[in-house]
Amino acid sequence: MTTDLSSAQVIARFTLRMIILCVFASLGSVGFARSFAALLWMSAIVCMLTALLRREPLRSATLSYWDEAAIYGALFCLACLAAPQVS
Repeated sequence: MTTDLSSAQVIARFTLRMIILCVFASLGSVGFARSFAALLWMSAIVCMLTALLRREPLRSATLSYWDEAAIYGALFCLACLAAPQVS
């Protein structure tokens, strides 16, 4: 059984996870931007740990957990700009 996912599956997983993060961030009591930033940070860490556990290569032809972690990290930086008190 192969553990490689196609890029379409990774994009679908990312989209579903972003919808879930937005829903949970909207329920946060500290405001959407701060909640969203915290959830993005945790998602980036989880993706990095998953990539390490799955021993995925850092650079590959298809999208991987490393790419997701990079996207979550970039979105975290943008969320910090929207709510400077997060950092």
